Amino acid sequence: MKKVYACLAGNWVCLNDDPECVMGKHRVKPSLWYEEDSVIYAPSKREKENAYWELDYVHIFYHNKDYRINPIFIQIVEE
Repeated sequence: MKKVYACLAGNWVCLNDDPECVMGKHRVKPSLWYEEDSVIYAPSKREKENAYWELDYVHIFYHNKDYRINPIFIQIVEE
């Protein structure tokens, strides 16, 4: 089984542990997000250089809160 971990507000959590957790543009379960190409927002051409909103990110809905994090704060662990 693959577990998807993310650092949310400074704490590493297992996203699979929240049955309501969804990720990405299509709002799918964490393990499905990983298995189906792990889509992130990463523009090949940025409209505005050095703008926060142009950085790569993933949307995560976890424990009734929406997060927008850089993909470097996601880890996959296989058991």
